[in-house]
Amino acid sequence: MKRLAILLLAILVGFSLSAQERGNTKIQSFPEAKKILAKLYQNHRVTFYCGCSYDKKVDHSSCGYQPRKPLNKSGRKNERAYRIEWEHIVPAHAFGQSFREWREGDPKCVNKNGKPFKGRKCAETNQLFARMEADLYNLVPAIGEVNGNRSNYSMAMIPGEVRRYGACDVEIEGRKIEPRPAIRGDIARIYRYMDAAYPGHGVISRKNRKLFEAWDKSDPVDEWECERARMIEKVQGNQNTFVKRKCNR
Repeated sequence: MKRLAILLLAILVGFSLSAQERGNTKIQSFPEAKKILAKLYQNHRVTFYCGCSYDKKVDHSSCGYQPRKPLNKSGRKNERAYRIEWEHIVPAHAFGQSFREWREGDPKCVNKNGKPFKGRKCAETNQLFARMEADLYNLVPAIGEVNGNRSNYSMAMIPGEVRRYGACDVEIEGRKIEPRPAIRGDIARIYRYMDAAYPGHGVISRKNRKLFEAWDKSDPVDEWECERARMIEKVQGNQNTFVKRKCNR
């Protein structure tokens, strides 16, 4: 019995390690990931949710985008509507809740005034969380305003077609977000990858599992999704098999 228990433990440990190896083990921080992504997207400067062209700023005329809030709280131009930000498709908040540092803090998470803190900044001291946060497969360029409005909301199908960003086909209502049909499969395959690469971190809820399976089928991989996956694999070292196996057909 003792040998059997040791064997089972070894199998479980081996499975755990192999699961982690399938995820990001090379990119160590979110700032590092953003620098890499800026280079990877040099020849495909298109925002994810709205399909807008961008260089230093987003070209609203390229996609018919209209800021949801043209002015900020100070009455000045809403610069975030023109800025590119790197959006986590699976929100850091979603998997961050599985880390003790996020929920409770840690003795090493103390600010300059000696006050303890928790949440995302504390979770970033955990190497696994930092690698999940920096996983290139989970990051896409988005208009800052859309990224901010999306927050940590989950994907869903929202009744009606209320457009609050001009011609951009994205709905964000009731703490839910519904993306345009052309990227639903991309989103599904990112969620499924993150769920498989980092098991036990609450990436996909039971409620959304069938939704992502449906999106995966309704929106097949396209040339850019395959190219993006190939570039990330070269840099990060691991595969998104939910994309790669369909690109090789």
